[in-house]
Amino acid sequence: MARCWSFLRGLSICVTVLLLVSGVVMIGVGFSSIDGNVPVAELFDQLSISDGLQVLQVFGPITVVLSVLGICAAASNYKPLLLLFSALIFVDFVALMVVASPLVRVQTQMDSAVDDVFLNVTPLHRLEPYIQTELDKLQTSDSCCGLRSFEDWENQLPVSCWCKLPVSDPVLSSQIRNSSADGSCVVVGGDLHLPEPQTSDQLWVHSKPCGSILKSYLSFPIKLRIGIISTLATITITAMLLCLALGLEEHWTSPPVETTVDDFNRVKYQPKPSLS
Repeated sequence: MARCWSFLRGLSICVTVLLLVSGVVMIGVGFSSIDGNVPVAELFDQLSISDGLQVLQVFGPITVVLSVLGICAAASNYKPLLLLFSALIFVDFVALMVVASPLVRVQTQMDSAVDDVFLNVTPLHRLEPYIQTELDKLQTSDSCCGLRSFEDWENQLPVSCWCKLPVSDPVLSSQIRNSSADGSCVVVGGDLHLPEPQTSDQLWVHSKPCGSILKSYLSFPIKLRIGIISTLATITITAMLLCLALGLEEHWTSPPVETTVDDFNRVKYQPKPSLS
C-alpha cells in the first residue's frame, strides 16, 4: 500500500509539472501575434479574431502560480497544502470553462460572419491599394482568384488571377471547353480592363476562390486556443484529483492493527502504535 501511495505522489508531481508547462505555453500563445499573420486582416476588423487571447493571457500566469504551489505540495506531501491546491485549481478550472465557453460559439459563427464580410467588400478593385496588394500576394501563392469567385474583381482582373494551362491540357484542346481538364482554370469573357496586354483572345484565370483559404487562416488561431484550453482543462482536473487523493490519504487508508491474546484466550485488535 505504501508503494501505491508513493507511485501516486510521483504521478502527482509529474502532472503538476505538466500543468506548469501548459501555463507557460498559454502565456507564449496569448502574447504572440498570431492574428497579425492573417492575410488581409484589415478586411476583418469587425470580427473578433483575437477572441481567446485574454483568456490565455489571464489564466496562463494563474496556472503557472498554482502549478508551482501544486509541485511544492506534492513534493512535500503536506496534506493541508494539497487540499488547498485542490480547492484553488478546481476554482480555476470552473472559471476557465465559464470564460472560454464563448470561443466555441465564435468558431461556429465564423463562417457566416466571414461570408457577410466577403459580400460587403466586393467589388475588390475598389478596396484600398494596400489590401489589393495583400490579395495579390495570396492569389499568387495559393493559385486562387477573388474571395467567392473571380467575378469579385468584376472586369478588372489583376495579373495574379491569370492561370497557366497544364501541359497535358493545351489551348487548342481547351478552346471547346470553358475550363481546363483538371478544373483549375476557367475562361473569362466580356470586356476586361487588363493591366497587361494579352496575346490571346481568351483569358484563363484561377477557378479556386481565396475565401476558403482565408477562412482557414482566420479559424486557425481560435482552433489553436480551443485546443490549448481543452488540454489544460484535462491536465487541471487530473492534477486536482491526484492531489485530492493524496490530501485525503489518511481518511482512505485504515491504520495497521495488531492482535493480542489475553489471559482468557480472547483475541483483541488494536491499532499499532505510531513510530512518530
